[in-house]
Amino acid sequence: MADTLQIAPYHPGWPQCFEQTAATILVALGELADQAIIEHIGSTAVPGLPAKPVIDIMLGLPRLSDLEPYFPALAAAGFHHQPQMAAAMPDRHYFTQPAHLPRQVHLHAVTLDSDFWRDKLLFRDALRADSALRERYAALKQQLAEQNGDDRAGYTEAKSGFINAALAAAKR
Repeated sequence: MADTLQIAPYHPGWPQCFEQTAATILVALGELADQAIIEHIGSTAVPGLPAKPVIDIMLGLPRLSDLEPYFPALAAAGFHHQPQMAAAMPDRHYFTQPAHLPRQVHLHAVTLDSDFWRDKLLFRDALRADSALRERYAALKQQLAEQNGDDRAGYTEAKSGFINAALAAAKR
């Protein structure tokens, strides 16, 4: 099945979907939940921003290796580990819900002190705070979705210059 990139208008139910999913993750983590921080990231976390209708969730932990014993509980909660992504993303564990397309949730587990953790929050917060930045990003996302069709890697790569510039500005 082709997975054509579709950018949907912002949906006010996305934050509630995040909250419900985060609660499910915390239950699956058991005792580890006390050490975890869960954040809504990506475009669905930015009010008013059009997005692919997939909730991106970042799970921050003191040590990434602490999560491995909880893989079965996460699987039982519907989160499917994608170990084939380890080569491209060695600094995190990546899960999807459901296992097959179309996906509803991407779960990124990372260490709390990682660049990934800091940069995802900084970019999200910059978009939330700056309507002009948000509008430019929305226009770019729509243009790139149209240009890239079903090439998600190309779409993601094409956004990187904008994201890096926004991060550099936010860090100043």
